[in-house]
Amino acid sequence: MSQNDADAVAEAYFAAWKANDWDRLRGLLADDVSFRGPLASIDGAEECVDGLRGMARIMTDIVVHKRFVDGPDVLTWFDLHTSVAPPAPTANWSHVEDGRITAIQVTFDARPLAPPGD
Repeated sequence: MSQNDADAVAEAYFAAWKANDWDRLRGLLADDVSFRGPLASIDGAEECVDGLRGMARIMTDIVVHKRFVDGPDVLTWFDLHTSVAPPAPTANWSHVEDGRITAIQVTFDARPLAPPGD
């Protein structure tokens, strides 16, 4: 896989997520994809799509600032805009194999998204 392939998959993932195109997004994920982030740890493509669909209920925008590619690994730096908190600077690492994302790890400060009193 070339760096361009991994970059294209990551770009398509964010475009599908932003557009709420769940079928397209699902097609970019390996069946056994793993997701690790401050709000969830998820295994499996359907579960991952469900988690992203849940986040999309409060998401108002994704503003990608930079994408770094190293072979099959892609790091995307973006601001996650929501209806419940200020934009959250976010790092998303994705690993791509055979044109599909096999692993996602996300980090951001999730404290502003926590319900009051938590």
